[in-house]
Amino acid sequence: MIYFLRKIMTTCQVRVLTLNKGENLQTTLFRLEKEWHLRFVLGPSLHASTVRLYCNHPPKKEVAFERTTYYELEWKSSSGSKSDSHDVYTEISMIIAGSFNYFFTIDNSGDIENADGQGYFLVDPTLSVGEQGKQYTLDCLQCQSVISKCLGPFDEWEGRLYVSKATGYNLIHFTPIQALGKSNSAYSIKDQLKLNPVYIKDGQNYDFSNVEGLIKKMNREWEVLSLTDLVYNHTANNSQWLEEHPECGYNMQNSPHLKPAYLLDRIFAHFSFEVAEGKWISKGIQPTIEKEADIQKIREVLLYEVLPGFKMHEFYSLNIEDVMKRFKHGIEENRYIKTDSKQLEFIQDPQFERNGCRIDMDVALKLYNTDRPGAINREQRIKKCCECLKADLDALNKVRLDALHDHLNEAVNNYMANIRWRFLDPDGPMIKQVTKREPLMHNYFIVPDKYTGSVGSEELLMNGDAGKYIFACNGWVMGDDPLRNFAESGSNVYLRRELVGWGDSAKLRYGKKPEDCPYLWQRMKEYTEITARIFHGVRLDNCHSTPIHVAEYMLDAARKIRPDLYVIAELFTGGEHLDNIFINRLGINSLIREAMSAKSSFKLGGLIHRYGGQPVGAFIQPRMKPLVKSMAHAVLYDQTHDNPSPIKTKSAYDMLPTAALVSMACCATGSNRGYDQMVPHHIHVVKEDRKYTSWADWDFPDRPYINQTFGISRAKTLINNLHFMMGSGGIMNDKKEKHSFSQVYVDQVDEHTVSVTRHNPVTHESIVLVARTAFSEPKEPEKAPYIRPLTVQGVIENILFEIQTFHTEAYEYTEDEDFINGLPDYYLKLQENIPPSLSKMVRVNVTDDGTCSVINFETFTPGSVIAFRSVLPKPAQQAILEIRRGLGQFGYLMRSYSGRKLFDETVDTSNFRSIVSALTLDDLNIILFRCRGEEEADGKGVSVYNIPGYGDLNYCGLRGVTTVLGQVRSHNDLGHPLCGNLRDGDWMPSYIANRLLLHPGTENLGHWFQNLFQHLSKVPRYLIPSYFDAIITGAYVILRQQAFTLMSDFVADGSTFIQALAMGSVMFCGYVKHARLPFLSPDLDSPKPPTIKVETKEGIEEEEACLTLAAGFPHFASSYMRNWGRDTFIALRGLLLLTGRYQEARYIILAFGGCLRHGLIPNLLNEGSGARYNCRDATWFWLQAIQDYCKLVPEGHAILKDKVSRLYPEDDSEMKKPGEHEQPLCEVMQEAIQRHAVGQKFRERNAGPKIDSQMNTNGFELEIGVKWETGFVYGGNEHNCGTWMDKMGSSEKAGTKGKPATPRDGSAVELIGLSASCVLWLHNLHEEGLYPYEGVNVVKHGSDELITFKAWHELLCANFESCFWVNTEPYPEEEAPELIFRRGIYKDTYNATQFWANTQLRPNYPIAMVVAPDLFTPERAWTALQTMQENLLGPLGMKTLDPSDWSYVPYYDNSNDSEDGKIAKGFSYHQGPEWVWPIGYFLRAKLLFARKLESSRPGILRETVMFIRTTLTRHYEEVMKSSWRSLPEVTNHNAEPNNFGCPAQAWSVSCVLDVLYDLEKLDTDVTIQPSKSTENLVVAPV
Repeated sequence: MIYFLRKIMTTCQVRVLTLNKGENLQTTLFRLEKEWHLRFVLGPSLHASTVRLYCNHPPKKEVAFERTTYYELEWKSSSGSKSDSHDVYTEISMIIAGSFNYFFTIDNSGDIENADGQGYFLVDPTLSVGEQGKQYTLDCLQCQSVISKCLGPFDEWEGRLYVSKATGYNLIHFTPIQALGKSNSAYSIKDQLKLNPVYIKDGQNYDFSNVEGLIKKMNREWEVLSLTDLVYNHTANNSQWLEEHPECGYNMQNSPHLKPAYLLDRIFAHFSFEVAEGKWISKGIQPTIEKEADIQKIREVLLYEVLPGFKMHEFYSLNIEDVMKRFKHGIEENRYIKTDSKQLEFIQDPQFERNGCRIDMDVALKLYNTDRPGAINREQRIKKCCECLKADLDALNKVRLDALHDHLNEAVNNYMANIRWRFLDPDGPMIKQVTKREPLMHNYFIVPDKYTGSVGSEELLMNGDAGKYIFACNGWVMGDDPLRNFAESGSNVYLRRELVGWGDSAKLRYGKKPEDCPYLWQRMKEYTEITARIFHGVRLDNCHSTPIHVAEYMLDAARKIRPDLYVIAELFTGGEHLDNIFINRLGINSLIREAMSAKSSFKLGGLIHRYGGQPVGAFIQPRMKPLVKSMAHAVLYDQTHDNPSPIKTKSAYDMLPTAALVSMACCATGSNRGYDQMVPHHIHVVKEDRKYTSWADWDFPDRPYINQTFGISRAKTLINNLHFMMGSGGIMNDKKEKHSFSQVYVDQVDEHTVSVTRHNPVTHESIVLVARTAFSEPKEPEKAPYIRPLTVQGVIENILFEIQTFHTEAYEYTEDEDFINGLPDYYLKLQENIPPSLSKMVRVNVTDDGTCSVINFETFTPGSVIAFRSVLPKPAQQAILEIRRGLGQFGYLMRSYSGRKLFDETVDTSNFRSIVSALTLDDLNIILFRCRGEEEADGKGVSVYNIPGYGDLNYCGLRGVTTVLGQVRSHNDLGHPLCGNLRDGDWMPSYIANRLLLHPGTENLGHWFQNLFQHLSKVPRYLIPSYFDAIITGAYVILRQQAFTLMSDFVADGSTFIQALAMGSVMFCGYVKHARLPFLSPDLDSPKPPTIKVETKEGIEEEEACLTLAAGFPHFASSYMRNWGRDTFIALRGLLLLTGRYQEARYIILAFGGCLRHGLIPNLLNEGSGARYNCRDATWFWLQAIQDYCKLVPEGHAILKDKVSRLYPEDDSEMKKPGEHEQPLCEVMQEAIQRHAVGQKFRERNAGPKIDSQMNTNGFELEIGVKWETGFVYGGNEHNCGTWMDKMGSSEKAGTKGKPATPRDGSAVELIGLSASCVLWLHNLHEEGLYPYEGVNVVKHGSDELITFKAWHELLCANFESCFWVNTEPYPEEEAPELIFRRGIYKDTYNATQFWANTQLRPNYPIAMVVAPDLFTPERAWTALQTMQENLLGPLGMKTLDPSDWSYVPYYDNSNDSEDGKIAKGFSYHQGPEWVWPIGYFLRAKLLFARKLESSRPGILRETVMFIRTTLTRHYEEVMKSSWRSLPEVTNHNAEPNNFGCPAQAWSVSCVLDVLYDLEKLDTDVTIQPSKSTENLVVAPV
């Protein structure tokens, strides 16, 4: 789906979010930017619902954001349609940054608890720097992390921070600057409200205000942003405020469920002390752990000697002996027991004291103090009661003990795993010996020194007042549910030792709301506000373990201080959907991603591809487009401060290539201070206490200064500047549009070499960077391997830089004691901004045609990087400029390379809009549609376009290719066969232009396309899909709009749904050679029919060229199969009359009238000369169409006097020439009715295989007439099928050849309705003097008699219900009740030869209801419609037979060659499959009779309107998603696709359009009452 406008293109970005019933999108991420608009529209599932939409985004800037305050959004409509809700919308302008929640209800409530659907959208902040407020986009951020404690005294910060500025970073991430705990970990904060005292020298008095001043200076003068961490999960274990407010942590008093875990922790701690002291040597456990066997010995001793002695089970199990004593005592008390419990349950002691668990004794007494068989006295009875209870208590205890044993086993296993990592794992710290300082495993609980002692004494303390000072440590749990608090009751993480613990930090206990722990919430809020005042952004430390409601509260407070707060985080939730929950709830703008997670250059290239950017050559997206789910924006780090140096894990030669490749990512980038200086070790957040070096502007600086020559600093400056330039040009000034290098292509040149292209889709410049990685130490680092040549589209103008990494033996690394220093023995050779000819690394050649550059690598050693800037050749640049001028004629706000707008408003005849304004609907049929049969019929050598690897397009016109483009564009699927075909050659553009040049009406448009496509052919092939799509889609939108301007107001002002269906008028109505209408009367009153020039023996002559209605595509598009009498006139009302195409309808009516023979309108027209008169219903649908024409067309009655040129004025006449025999239409109508009145019997001309190879000889015998005792028209026999259910059996194997599946002879119900409608109308016309005939003449009882139309109608009314109604209950005089298996219906036929078929339930009586409602009693009609609804209604169509009928088969398979007569050769065509067109009559009938019943059954009309709208939602979905943009002829069961029917059928579309027209004319309220939008912006699909 794409979106277009009626008048002018919007200048703002609009994203359209479709709401769907029951859709919860809380785990889906939608990203927006400030000043964009978010438009909500209703999906098909909500079109019939009362939708109320709410959002907590403030309606205007002056209103502060409050998370729980929602505003109801007002619905608007972009169309004038009253009948449906397809175009209602509402819109929000993004005015503030943050994350916002929306929800909608369908129960008319405004309560989020009743939400039927909801979701979030994230609005990125505006980040401003400098005196002029330059705005940085997120994609041009380069962040460097610094460990704040390494900055040294505050008065030395500026020099050390300037290193970041000087090397091209524009965002500095500070670890927490607050006072740290005794571990000195950068993330263990002792006092959140005080600056770390290490920054303050003696005599100085710095505080947060000084830091704020420096941050402002960095922003104002350096144009550098700053952010810091917010640590909400824990506080340092020596935080004084925690001791003063112990309720803020998880202690033994407020979290007694942690007592067993605490005791286990102390057991392990004391065991470790004992091991260190050598107390377990006798058991084979040494203080030194050297092998796996040592660990297994510890495991054995713990499980079988240490733990059993502490009786951990007593915390979880019952003391059965005590329970039994109390139970016996209860029995002896013999007291009254009041309880309803039916099951004995275990009650855990909430204080987790030993032997504190219990059961409810009242329940035990009720359930177990019962009479016991075999007990002969009271004592025996009590004994048996106790035995029974004890057995169950033992079972309960066993369950608890088994669970505890599992927990303890897992605890020991995890303890062993930690020991293994600490002492034996090469990736661990490899501790040599157990000591008190280096225990087997660090503790999970913080115990004040004054409370330490033996395990026994420490257990006693936990149950007393001291317990509130024993706190649980924080940490994180691998693979745990991040939305669960692992420290709360119900979690066994601490007991099972599943926590990766941080022993220096106590986990904070917030509770559910501020009232649960007021001091903690207030303290952390103040901490947050201080941070937000100082810094531009925050990093949420350990975000995945932070209680999400706490973070919400704190960030809301932060955004009140700094509305454009930039929030980043590192999430380890285990899945994108969980990540998105945190992002949506907290408004996280970027997630930290690590290049070090890539273990090869291939994986690194994948990260660059993944984290941002569109593919090179991506489609031009409209400013209004669907809101699609986003991936979280990334800050891609080459190394984070949590990771060891890549020099240790990879190679020093890889530092530059990885950093360079990261810089090519179309997202924010990041690095750790020390990476650029090539620090070879991990700068540890806990252990590191040295200081960073400072910046020097001079050459050869001494310690502690550095400059650009240190490490890869100079190279990093260049690549940071390059990344900045590519990210939206780095800056947006004065709200100018961004022209970023937003397209990315990653090419894995070889195992170690990666090329990344960043392309600017506006200027079509490209930056190509190639890097030679070294994920392991290269064996021959100075040897240049062979690398295949690289071809770059365009001309390389210059080399931005080329850099090589070298090693020297002249220097050796020594770790500085005071300052963090890097390797001195690696250096760079660097050139920048040079012509390709001066490169020392590559040789660049230009291809002969001047369109490409070929890069040959000559000295590209490991650690090498080169970056090129390429531009398009001049001819291609000029061609694109011409294309953009052409696109400007559509109203696109295209730009020249300089940024000047290209909007062509000229009105000369060469302008696209001028050409389009002269087009007719006939021209548009050729331009937009035409399937294979229609196109090939022209004989001009053109057919549908075939895309290799994809197949034939459905249409030759633009609709064929736009369908595919619509699928490809939204996903930028440049690998689609269509894109490949466009890149490979100019065949598709040539096809489009050339076929239009073949037709006079479309020739000018063909020239326009031809001229523009000439420029397209000069564009680089990778850009052709993008520009081709822009041309075709833009043209299609305007051409489609032109079609609507040529149609009725009902269509032009109609909804998207109405217009989509109305396009069926253009789709099916066209001129097709060899499927023409018979020529009309030469004396026909104006307007005359259209003509075309044809070549004859006499030369070029004018020939009549009336349009015809195809029955369906692709099977009924051309030749004799195109024009069917009944199909044409069923479809004529919706596709021609309601769309305002009156003249086309007039010509078709007159042409078919000219073919009248035997009183019948042809079934198959075949240009009149080959017409077949083998259907009984086409005549009556023709007459109904004339009636509709007279009622809907202004002065429509004039058609009755139009001259009809008769082909066969007598049944046996030879075919007459145009004008040879003429009659007014009213005479032809009268003849048709008169011939029915007197009856006709005849045998089809040329009967036999020549015209029908399946029918037997009796089937060619035809009969029509009227039974004057009832007034019913009748006809046919059991050997033919003269109504729309016309399947003739054709299987000799199954014995059905020549047998009609549904003869429906006798009086078919719809024909009774159509005839009744006709005669009543003619009576009224006669009364008004508009029709010259009063009735028909018949012979009754041997004499002529005039039956007036009025009398005929009265006769029908008098007999219809008595003959057709099947009563809801049997009654004595009922005819053949044994054949009735469905009651409360109207018969399908009356007096059919196959008598059992009369009472079959089929979808035909609604037709009679719509055209002749006077035949029906409203209450009975409603009953019959309800019965039909319950049994025949499908998602898209109506079942053609009652599912309970023996003959019911819901699938149509024309290829079936079995012996089963019910299905062979498609015999089931009308025996169950669901046809679409009857649903139109069914819904119209429901609406009609609901109106009649409204006075007696108030509310039924509204209920019916709602039902109709609900039903039509599936048709809306179908017409929008169908590759034919139509509705199908028939479906299988439950709307399953049927491959044998037409996927596009005229009457299906027409009859649904009829329903919408009836709804539009209904004077009732709508589900959603939108205000009429005055905006020009309109949502409409292509």
